[in-house]
Amino acid sequence: MPSAADRRQHILNEIAKAAALAKRDPADVQLIAVSKGRSAEEIEALIEAGQRDFGENRVQEASAKWPALLARHPHVRLHEIGQLQSNKAAEAVKLFDVLHSVDRPSLLGALVRESEKAGHHPPVYVQVNIGEEEQKGGCAIGEVGALVEAVRQSALPLAGLMAIPPLGVEPAPYFALLAKIARRHDVAGLSIGMSGDFKAAVMLGATAVRIGTALFED
Repeated sequence: MPSAADRRQHILNEIAKAAALAKRDPADVQLIAVSKGRSAEEIEALIEAGQRDFGENRVQEASAKWPALLARHPHVRLHEIGQLQSNKAAEAVKLFDVLHSVDRPSLLGALVRESEKAGHHPPVYVQVNIGEEEQKGGCAIGEVGALVEAVRQSALPLAGLMAIPPLGVEPAPYFALLAKIARRHDVAGLSIGMSGDFKAAVMLGATAVRIGTALFED
């Protein structure tokens, strides 16, 4: 049965292969372990294997689980990767090192206000509703430029663009579209790719991939 270290190394090897095909440096791709629903023991096994970046979908779950983990492992970086409500902005700013789902001016404003209070200014990704799905978070493609500019004028550093393609369809065209939008707005970072499609994401420019199942399960 593969260990946490084995699973992590396998993912890193696959990232390296995909990067080589795209003539990219694999060091330019950040591996984020999605620890939603995972126990402290599972998480610490990956930390011991060298993993430093973890992602959580819900502020409430992360607030209950991570303070003790971060006290033991202060070198770990925590990423917020789920839909974020403005009323959770204060908690999010205090807990997370990077925020991946800024999708509207009102949320950005709340985060800016809370970051000033906390004295902590986490980098943010602008989330794009790349598949134009009504039920999914993310700003409309036509609104990306305005939101990117709003972030640039704020105290929060712009990390890049984030998107989740529609389920059940080939993700590569959506990754390519997000990369095109990023180039149009002179944005370097791309938070795309999950357990089932991260290799395509790396080949199309991902700078951060969010991997859950493949890292935590055999």
